[in-house]
Amino acid sequence: MCARKGGAELASAALETDVVVVGAGLAGLACARELERAGLAAAVLEARDRVGGRILGREIAPDTVVELGAQWVGPGQDRVLALAAELGVDTYPTYRKGMRLFEHGDKVTRYRGTIPRLNPLVLAEVQAALWRIDRLARRVPCEAPWEAPRAHRLDAETAASWIRRSVRSATARKLLALAVEAVWACEPEDLSFLHMLFYVRSAGGFERLLETEGGAQERRFVGGSQLLPHRLAAELASPPVLRSPVRRIEWGDDRVTVIADRARFRARRCVVALPPPLACRIEYDPPLPALRDQLAQRTPLGTVIKCMAVYDEPFWRDEGLSGEATSTVGPVGVTFDNSPPQGRPGVLLGFLEGRAARTLAGATVAQRREAVLACFARLFGPRAARPRDFVEHSWADDPWSRGCYGCHFTPGTWTAYGSAWRRPVGPIHWAGAEYATRWNGYMDGAVRSGEETARTLAAELAG
Repeated sequence: MCARKGGAELASAALETDVVVVGAGLAGLACARELERAGLAAAVLEARDRVGGRILGREIAPDTVVELGAQWVGPGQDRVLALAAELGVDTYPTYRKGMRLFEHGDKVTRYRGTIPRLNPLVLAEVQAALWRIDRLARRVPCEAPWEAPRAHRLDAETAASWIRRSVRSATARKLLALAVEAVWACEPEDLSFLHMLFYVRSAGGFERLLETEGGAQERRFVGGSQLLPHRLAAELASPPVLRSPVRRIEWGDDRVTVIADRARFRARRCVVALPPPLACRIEYDPPLPALRDQLAQRTPLGTVIKCMAVYDEPFWRDEGLSGEATSTVGPVGVTFDNSPPQGRPGVLLGFLEGRAARTLAGATVAQRREAVLACFARLFGPRAARPRDFVEHSWADDPWSRGCYGCHFTPGTWTAYGSAWRRPVGPIHWAGAEYATRWNGYMDGAVRSGEETARTLAAELAG
């Protein structure tokens, strides 16, 4: 939900409210609900024709939904799990019984555990790198990463340069690069090493980001994660105004006017619940401070295409496979069993991330389908090449997202611009997964950020 030229004629009649929330993703909806609970009036504006932001479901059979956007939750993500329980949305475990697959060169091997069976020296090197990253991450304060010991040195380095300097084996380097692609949907050379450490710290460890059992991919929502925003929106006293991109925000010391395609609001405060790159596409009058605007210019969203092949049944389970696979060959780097809780139909999920997604972004759907199914067939056999359906979503092509899973900070950004990260600009506050200090980039972080921002505003406006 950001400014674009053209579109519908701007609404002229201004309505009064206490707070305008820009964006009806989890953060914006959680913020609006918390504001209403504090006795404040909140208006939510959303560019899409739906709520949910980067949460998106697709029905593949009657009463059977797959998630084309955010879908997993795991231990430590207490806030989103509590919200789901409150909204009556149950969870179920991600399927993980059986062996995992690892494709390297022209060989596919089976293994158990987090790291594929490798030469013991390579395995030890990967594990040592993960331990070292965790140890360094524990020294990064999540509220202010730029204040970490040796912050400038860590921020001047990329994840790629740290891996090259710290890991000798080419295979170990490739596995760590795959881990970066899987978590941030970018290449290691895109990513500040300080940001990598901050993100790991916000989740409580690198393996929690990578693992299924005991990690961020442990559970899914019955009925799909889109039930969370749908039910949050249904609880609001004022339903979100959809199909209404915000074009302009005019602000002063204690008032703000938000101008969208189908509405115009005057309020005491505004919460922009969008990723920084989208937030900076809105026109602000007066303009945002230079530090804030330049921060947004240096925090790009990742590039990912989420692809799913649908089969009559999850045939790989009968072959003793969990559906989880990692490939250094690609273009699919990571694969999961994404079948619904009842087990049918069978769904294989493959991610095109980082460079692979950039390469195939300009291809046709048919060409991407062919490339993805070729990967599935190498891993799971010829039956994987013949799905009954194929669905995908390219988040970089989504006009109101322009990328996924979240933003990553480029080298030098935290130490030069980080102080503007969560700082309000006059009556304008920020919320979203990118502003969370715990589980940054995840649904849990979005809920936390939205609710924390609402509590801050409630305290301000009560005075």
